[in-house]
Amino acid sequence: MYQHKQYAVFIFFVLTWIGGFVALAWNLIGADWPLIIFAGVLVLVGFLFHGLTVKVDDKTISWGFGPGVAGQQIMLSDISEAKAVQNSYRHGIGIRITHDGWVYTVSGFSAVQLTLNDGTLYRVGTNDQQGLLDALKKQNVQMAQPQKQQSEPKVVKRNNMI
Repeated sequence: MYQHKQYAVFIFFVLTWIGGFVALAWNLIGADWPLIIFAGVLVLVGFLFHGLTVKVDDKTISWGFGPGVAGQQIMLSDISEAKAVQNSYRHGIGIRITHDGWVYTVSGFSAVQLTLNDGTLYRVGTNDQQGLLDALKKQNVQMAQPQKQQSEPKVVKRNNMI
């Protein structure tokens, strides 16, 4: 069984930055109820999204944020192929639906793309791409074939004397 947790460094940074402003406001205006509630929401978000855990066992792959919320579980038999991919800034962090399918990530750009038999795409962020791919390969999940190098395009010389 494979299990790996990637910690949400960027989310911690943003929450700490916002928390600094909350602490400043707390110091300047005192602890009023809206400020206490907002600080509680920040702590809750930090707890729920502190990392992304990916697990592969004999029959399934699953992932979830923090203590296991907002994740997915997929049967390995439903996966037609898996491959290593690099996300870009447009994929963001958290849970997103993009033209590349569903994206689950907390930090960094490395991910593994899972293509299901029905064509659904999932990108699962990880800082252990090769470890996750090896775990899937051990469970007989088909790995994507490297794309062939395209040959040089033919250069067509045209006569400009028309």
